Amino acid sequence: MASTSPLISLIFTVLLITISSATSYPTGSHPSTSSLDFIQSSCHVTRYPALCYHSLTPFAAKINKSERQLAVTALAVSLSRARSAAQFVSRTKKIKGISHREIEAVKDCVDTMGDSVDQLTRSFTEMGHMGRVNDGEDFMWHISNVQTWVSAALTDANTCMDGFSGRVMRGRVKGAINMRLTNVAQVTSNALALVNHFATRD
Repeated sequence: MASTSPLISLIFTVLLITISSATSYPTGSHPSTSSLDFIQSSCHVTRYPALCYHSLTPFAAKINKSERQLAVTALAVSLSRARSAAQFVSRTKKIKGISHREIEAVKDCVDTMGDSVDQLTRSFTEMGHMGRVNDGEDFMWHISNVQTWVSAALTDANTCMDGFSGRVMRGRVKGAINMRLTNVAQVTSNALALVNHFATRD
């Protein structure tokens, strides 16, 4: 797993503050019907449109009707859930009675999800740079980076799930892990679809 630098930790802290502030709207700042309709129609390009809409509507006022902000927010949601899932999986190492084989699967998953978090952090940062890009070639270079990193993050989430397939781990712990990893994979898939849509539209 790539080590998380202080800069990445700072970026993620700022990101969480941004997400938290977006979930509560001051008086008169509630999302408009048009922004909600925009999210709903945009989510049709994703593989999991209902999840897409549910995960992004809390940030509708911030998204408004911006294709770029929609993609950025989707990446933020994916990053937040990937980090949360990695922390949850890591805690399962302390479960009483867990076998050595299960511990090894957990360690591998934590490492893999750490890579996923790093890839999504880089993607989120890169999308921020694109707000200052005017040249078409520069735009394509930045968007290509984002697409590559989000694709890698999605692969990491799926690889982590594969590590718990079969009889490596049983019972409710396995179910709880798979539920979280499935959610990460799905929101990351949606984020990639929205990034791709933004790229083609812009």
